[in-house]
Order: sequence, then C-alpha cells, then structure tokens
Amino acid sequence: MKLLQYFFGIVIAQLALFSLVLLNSGTLTAESLLRIGVPALFIALVIAFWFNSIARHHSKDVVSAAKEEFASEREKIKINAERAKMRVHKEAQKKIIKETTKAHAKANFKVGAAFAGLIGVGALFVMAQMVTAGLLVISASAGAMGGYYLRSKRDRYRELPAIEVKAIENKPKKLEKKDA
Repeated sequence: MKLLQYFFGIVIAQLALFSLVLLNSGTLTAESLLRIGVPALFIALVIAFWFNSIARHHSKDVVSAAKEEFASEREKIKINAERAKMRVHKEAQKKIIKETTKAHAKANFKVGAAFAGLIGVGALFVMAQMVTAGLLVISASAGAMGGYYLRSKRDRYRELPAIEVKAIENKPKKLEKKDA
C-alpha cells in the first residue's frame, strides 16, 4: 500500500517536470534552465517532505503496533506468573496440611500405645494385689488420655488461617484506558 503512495508522488514529480519542459519548449538557454530548475527544485523539495512524512507515519504505526503487542504479551506473562504462583501456593498449603495430618496420626498412635501400656501396667498392679497403685495409674492415664483427646479435638476444629493472595494486583494499562 505504501508503494502506491510513493509511486503517486513520483508520477506527480515527473508530470510537473514534463509540463515545465513543455512550457519552455525552445532552445535550452541558461535562463530557460533557471526557469525549469527553480520550480523543479521546489517540487522535489515538497515531494521529499511528503515522502518523509509518509515514512515517519509508517514507522510510528509499526512501533506502536509492536509496543501494543509487547504490552499484551507482558500482561499475559504476568497473569500466567500469578496463576502459577497461586497454584504453587495452594499445592504447598495442601502438602503442609497432608504432612501435618500424617505427623499427627503417627503421634496419636504413639500416645495411644503409651496410654494403653499405662492402663496395662495399672491392670497388672490391680491383679497383683496393689489395688491403690493400680487404680492410681489407671485414673492418671485415663485423665491424661481424656485431656489429650480434648486438645486434639480443639486443634482439629481450629484450621490454618486462610491467606488471601491476589491473582492480579492491578488492572492492565489497556483496560484502564478503556474504562476512563
């Protein structure tokens, strides 16, 4: 498309020079060359400015299109990075919760085994005719087990606080211009 604009300018310059030569259709003297040369120089200068203007506008259009493309690509990269960040954050939270649950399960098993052992020792004392010591061990282990059970119930209902993470912290510049 730009070729037609340049072609049109070149044709206008040639037609202007042709008409100047036809108007001075005599012998070529210094005066006639001056009458042809000065307007031809002026026409060439105007057409050079015209071509320069066309080229400048074309380069500005190309630069603005490239800037717009880079801005949209940068916004896509930012959005994808935020999404990946959120995904990693959620996966890390899930992993922490899973590992915490696993650690609690192991600890609960060990504590349960210890309490069962204490109750067994208390029962052994009762059978060995040491009723007072046996009942003391059984009641102490039952109280400790009850306290441990209540604490685990309370901790189970109290979850980790939810952390708010913004996926997109601000509006893209293109959207701000459209809203305004």
